[in-house]
Parts: sequence; structure tokens; C-alpha cells
Amino acid sequence: QVQLVESGGGLVQAGGSLRLSCAASGRTFSSYAMGWFRQAPGKEREFVSSITPSSRWSGGSTYYADSVKGRFTISRDNAKNTVYLQMNSLQPEDTAVYYCAAGLRVGVLNYWGQGTQVTVSS
Repeated sequence: QVQLVESGGGLVQAGGSLRLSCAASGRTFSSYAMGWFRQAPGKEREFVSSITPSSRWSGGSTYYADSVKGRFTISRDNAKNTVYLQMNSLQPEDTAVYYCAAGLRVGVLNYWGQGTQVTVSS
């Protein structure tokens, strides 16, 4: 069982930046794939970014939705059991509840956090 707690959401003006954090429980964090998803009002939850489990050769491969590529960066700190989402050049369409997810593979993320609200004003 993995428990996830997101933080770092808030209100920011268009063009601004935020960094979301997701703290995970457990001693095998490095072996989990991690992801970020978001859900805007009236819309379905959508994929934002993911990172594969770490290995001795790599901190993990990263993947991004086209809508955030070049603006968002996912990273992980295995010593802190935390995954981050650095969000730059935020736009009003990025407004959503952002959820952290974990699983054994990026395609199977079955543990979810409670979400953190990100609001971007124009």
C-alpha cells in the first residue's frame, strides 16, 4: 500500500510558476512509477506527466502530455520519497485539481493522492 500526499497548489497569475510536491509512504519509493494527472471542472481527468521507476543507471524516464511539454518538468527525489512537478509559464487552461499517482509501471498507476488545487488567473 502506498499513501500519497500532494502539496504546493495555489493561485498564480498567468505566466507564473508553481512547484507541486507529492510525498509517498513506504520504503520502496524508487521502484514505483509516478505520475501527475489533472481534472478541470466539467472535464475528465487527464494525464499530465509521468516518470518511470529509478534504476542504478537512471533516475527514471519522463513523459509529458503535449499540452505541457516544454513548460512542466517532473522529477523525483528517492531519498525524500517525493516526486515534483515544476510548472512554468502557467496558463488559465492549466487550472485544475492536480493528482499524484503511483504504481509499478507508468501504465498502471493505481495509488492516488487526494489532489491539490491549482488556479491560474488571467
